[in-house]
Amino acid sequence: MLTAIAIDDEPVALAVIENHASRVPFLEMKGFFTNAFEAIDFLSKEKVDLLFIDIKMPDISGLDFIGSLPNPPMTVFTTAYSEHAVKSFELDAIDYLLKPFSLIRFMKACNKANSLLQLKQQQGTTALVKEPEYIFIKSGYEQFRVKLEDILYLESAGNYVNFVLTDKKLISRLSMQEAIDLLPVNTFTRVHRSYIVANNKIERADRNSLYICNIPIPIGAAYATAIEKIFSTR
Repeated sequence: MLTAIAIDDEPVALAVIENHASRVPFLEMKGFFTNAFEAIDFLSKEKVDLLFIDIKMPDISGLDFIGSLPNPPMTVFTTAYSEHAVKSFELDAIDYLLKPFSLIRFMKACNKANSLLQLKQQQGTTALVKEPEYIFIKSGYEQFRVKLEDILYLESAGNYVNFVLTDKKLISRLSMQEAIDLLPVNTFTRVHRSYIVANNKIERADRNSLYICNIPIPIGAAYATAIEKIFSTR
C-alpha cells in the first residue's frame, strides 16, 4: 500500500485530491493539510511514501518545503503554474500536475510512485531474495532501467554521479552515498571517495590503481580494507 499526504492552502484543491485518491485502490491518504507547518510536524512523527504539495502557499513555498526536509518522501507537485517545472525536477519530484488535473493524470502519477516504491522494497530485501538484475537511474527528467551487469564503475562529479556502462554513460543527481545505497553490497565496492567499482569488472591492480577496461581507477587509502575483501573473495 502506497501511503501519502497532501498539502495545499486551498481546501477545494485538497477536496479534489481526496476525491481522486479514493478511486486509487493502492493509495492510502494519511492526512490533508492547509498549513504546511502542521504537515512538517506530522512528517516528524509519521513516515509516508508520497507527498502531494502545492507550490505557491502563503507561509512557505512547496519548493522550499521539500528542500527543507532531510529525507523527503517521493513528491508530486500540484500547481496552477507551469514555470516551476524545471525547479521541481531538480528536487527529484516524480511528477508535476498542472491544475486542474484529471483523475487519469492523477492515477498516472500514483502508478509511477507505486512502481518506484515496489522497486525500493525489492532492493531493500536483498538479504531475503536474490540480488536484483537491474536498477532505475534518474538522469535529467527520465528514469533509465540499467542492468547491473552493464555497470563498469561510478565516478563522482560534484553534486552528480557518472554511471559508466559498457556502452554509454549516464549522469544522475546523487551523492556517492546515495549511489552506493542503490547497488548490491556484495558486487559493488567503494574504492575511493570519488569511485565505486563493479567487483567482477576489475581486470588487474597495482599499488595505486585498479584497472577496468584498461582504465585506471585510483585507490583511496581509507578504502584499503574494502579492496582487500574484493580480492579475498575472487
